[in-house]
Amino acid sequence: MVASPTTRTGSGPARPTAPRTSIPRLALVAAGVTALLWGSAFVVIRGVGAEFAPGPMALARVGVAALALTPLALRAGGLRGLPRGRVLLLVGLYGALWFGGYNLVLNTAERSIDAGTAAMLVNTAPILIAVGAGVFLGEGFPRPVLIGTVVAFAGVALMSLSGRGPGGLDPAGLALALLAALLYAVSVLIQKVLLRDLDGLRATWLGAVVGTIVLLPFAPALLAALPTTPGGAVAGTVYLGLFPTAIAFLTWAYALRRLPAGRAALVGYVATLCSVLLSWAFLGEVPTAVVLAGGALCLAGVALTRLPARSARRP
Repeated sequence: MVASPTTRTGSGPARPTAPRTSIPRLALVAAGVTALLWGSAFVVIRGVGAEFAPGPMALARVGVAALALTPLALRAGGLRGLPRGRVLLLVGLYGALWFGGYNLVLNTAERSIDAGTAAMLVNTAPILIAVGAGVFLGEGFPRPVLIGTVVAFAGVALMSLSGRGPGGLDPAGLALALLAALLYAVSVLIQKVLLRDLDGLRATWLGAVVGTIVLLPFAPALLAALPTTPGGAVAGTVYLGLFPTAIAFLTWAYALRRLPAGRAALVGYVATLCSVLLSWAFLGEVPTAVVLAGGALCLAGVALTRLPARSARRP
């Protein structure tokens, strides 16, 4: 039996010190890869959206991801011990909400708002994840989460005010981006529970399969659009399926399984910065000053939720 570390104050008795929790480095690397790929997705969606309608684009993206992951999942024994009961229900919700609903709503939102603004709005999801993780997953609900929530949604309110002026933010696009954030947050919390029973590969693969099934009503429109769609748009959609979906969801599942849900939510913070920079570099889109100020408040709110809560002073 290994003794716990102790500290001694003056001549008093030794008392145990709290053990330090280490964060796996590979989990942090996986989270960084996820942030970069998800940040690029906002830019590609914006670029491809002129050629592809939201529904067909979502189906193509998720279908490509499902096809790419199927050989890996089968090789890893994906058909053995398929989920049943509660786990199967969670897989269905996770796939339908994130792979299906989130992609469809985000594609629609980016038809009226730029990629950087969409990323800033969608990535208010870490606030919702932190709150949900505290309420439903028992990861605590400290005071910084409350403060960060107020600051972040003050930023959202400021961004919404920009829609009243000429060239401002489209209210419908803002509402859809916030809906995408909600779907994102709920899906992460479901996935966090799901990963207790499934490995990351099978969870991602089954989610993509469910999402493809949910989006199948858009198959006729996709087949009708493909012959006249430019090759660049098709390549961009394939990229969305392979990298921000298949690869990024695997790295995300790896990170989420090894990090608390609230801390893993920092991926959204980095993804937002990547999206704004890539949108400026490749699309020439820069959010307005008011939107940037509101987005900065949103990110500041996310950062505040990560501050450690003050612990009670021990006698």
